[in-house]
This record gives sequence, C-alpha cells and structure tokens, in this order.
Amino acid sequence: MRHPITFGQNRLDLDLPDDQTIPVQRQNAPPAVSDPASAVRDALEHPHGFPPLRQALTPDDHVAIFVDERLPHLPDLLVPLLEHLRSAGIAPSAITLLCSPPSTGQPWAELLPEEFQDVHIEIHDPSQRRKLSYLATTRQGRRIYLNRTAVDADQLILLTGRWYDPLLGIGGAEGSLFPTLSDDTTTNELAGRLSQEAPGDDVWPVRQEAAEVAWLLGAPFLVQVIPGDGDEVAQVVAGPVESSRAGQQALDARWRVEVDVPADMVVTAIGGDPVRHTFSDLARAFLCASRVVRPGGSIVLLTDASPTLGASADVLRRSEDPAPALKFLHQENPADLEAGFAWASAAQRAKLYLLSRLAPDAVEEMFATPLEHAVQVQRLLSGAGKCVVIPDAHRTLAVLRESP
Repeated sequence: MRHPITFGQNRLDLDLPDDQTIPVQRQNAPPAVSDPASAVRDALEHPHGFPPLRQALTPDDHVAIFVDERLPHLPDLLVPLLEHLRSAGIAPSAITLLCSPPSTGQPWAELLPEEFQDVHIEIHDPSQRRKLSYLATTRQGRRIYLNRTAVDADQLILLTGRWYDPLLGIGGAEGSLFPTLSDDTTTNELAGRLSQEAPGDDVWPVRQEAAEVAWLLGAPFLVQVIPGDGDEVAQVVAGPVESSRAGQQALDARWRVEVDVPADMVVTAIGGDPVRHTFSDLARAFLCASRVVRPGGSIVLLTDASPTLGASADVLRRSEDPAPALKFLHQENPADLEAGFAWASAAQRAKLYLLSRLAPDAVEEMFATPLEHAVQVQRLLSGAGKCVVIPDAHRTLAVLRESP
C-alpha cells in the first residue's frame, strides 16, 4: 500500500504492506480555509459569545496585540485585524505589536500596508523590571509581573497559533500571555515543569495558572489560528478568553490522532516551507512520535530544513547520551529549553533517524543517525515490523487508544 508523505515541498511515496501498517484514527476535520484574511475578518465579526470586537473599543483606546511570529501567512492574518481596529477609530500610532524573544527582526512588518507603518513594535524583555508591571498575586501565591505595555493597554489582543506544548499541554491563547509575557524569574521556575506526557481532558497546572492570569488582567481578546497541512490555515477562532476551549477543540479535531498499539517504527515528516521550520519543530516531531513507538523502537523524521541550532542543541552535542543531556538542560536552562527537552526525551525512548540539511556530524552528536537520501527510508521499513506514518508530526498529538 502506498503512503504519500510530504517533507518540505517534496513528496515521498512509501510502500508499506497492509499487514505491516498500523492504522491512524483521525477525526473528520473540515478542509483548510482558502483565504486566511477573510477567515480573520469573519471571526472578528462573529466571535464566540461576544459582539464584534470594534463595538467594545473607543477611538481613544490604546491597543496591544501579541503577535505569534510562527504563524504562516502572518501579514494576511494581521492586516485584517489592524483594519478592524481602524474601523473602530483606533489610530495606528495607538497600536503596539508585542513579540516574544528571541527577535526575528520582524521581516513581516515590511509587508504591512503603508497606512499601518506607524504601529509600534516591541520585543518583550523579561529581564527588564522597568518594562514589567505587577499585576496581582495568584491563588497559589505567585506574584505576577507582566509586560507593562500589555498591562497598560485598554485592550490586549492575542493573535496566536494553537499547538501541543510540553509545559502547558495546549499552547497559544492565554498561554501566550502567561508565561510568555512574564518575567524571567517566572519562566525559569516553570522550566522544571516540562512533561513528556500527552495532554488529555485535564487542564495542566500551568495553563490553569495562565487562565487565572488572563482573568486578573481583565478581558484579553483571542484570535486563535488553527494550523492546517504544510503552510495552510485550517480555521480561525476569535472571542474572549472563554473561547480558548473552542480553539482547543478545533486543534484536537484537526491534529489529534490515535493508534491501537505501539509501533516498531514511526515515520514522520514536516511539510511546508522549510525556511520556516525551526529546531523546535524537529524536536516536537520526535516527541510526538515517541508517544506511540515501543521502547527501543525507531523514529524516522523527514525534513528539508537546515534550522539554526540554539543553546539547547549545544547542550545535547556536549552530552554522551540523552539522560545526562536532560540533566544538563535543566541545570543550564537555555532559552530554547523546550526543544532540547523534547529531543532528548524522544532519544531516551527510541532510536532516531533524521533526513535534513543539517550537518551529519551535528545530527550524530544529538543521538540521531543522519540519512542522506529519502530512498533510505524505504530500506529502513523493510523488516521493521509494525509501522505508523504521521505527516506534519510537529503539529500532531499522537496517542495510544485506550482499551475499552
């Protein structure tokens, strides 16, 4: 049986016998939107449980928009939001676009129309106390310091993707407020709560705290972008914080899959423009596959990317095997800790194979076997035992089906 899988802009047809294939159970998700900008406009005019956002604004308001720079088609998503604010009489000079570190240089800002060139852009700096405001103390006794621009804004809007996350369970939405816009003391303390577990029905503690912080702040407005295949947008969900649940349900409908039994080999890939793919994407794909592979099995990841290797990759390359790497990662707490945690966690469970444009010696130093050609994957499948194929694994939540 042929199993087509896309990596980067390339396609590989895997030949896998039926008796070797473990079926993947998916929900019947709707097709991706054909026009992301129109999807944003429609979501803003018809939010979940809320009137159109412009009706809650006045021309004197100052608005802060948290911008998730990982979103595909970012200008197409941001411009209709700025137009919606302009329809409420908000001047571009009264709008600040907040981004989380590290800075990308905001190349997308150059693609904004001329009428929005006066918007301000700010990179959140969790180490600068003068750029933070004390908000409140949570029920657990945590003193919350958040980005001052976000706290002082008359309206805060969170334009974010939704994804599966080792700290929050489900990332994006209120999770892009806390801990993303908090102080470095908080982010450092929360680093010890990363988990390899698959998120389920229960809300993870850090996301519960994020929801409380959103409530303490007032009424942030969410614009949640559900990713589709490759660089597509599957859905846009807008509304108050309570609409976060609808965004999570849309994410699960598109990206949560089940398999009946652990696989001997999991073949995964990352599709779409490889320029946008990060080391974190590769690590998330490995972590996804590790949840449905048997201990000691194999994970094959196909990409066409050559992402920048950050501090967590340096920790991996200095370590002899995954167990001490995890220890050193928590000790050093690099800015991209989550990526190193996900990669090392997967390497602890299975043998990793990677097709990418990374240097082979760098791949080997990160506990993986580099592949030179896509055709090598077919050879690995021969005699591999039971296999699962998972496209776009960096976005997927793959879990084992629970016994009835």
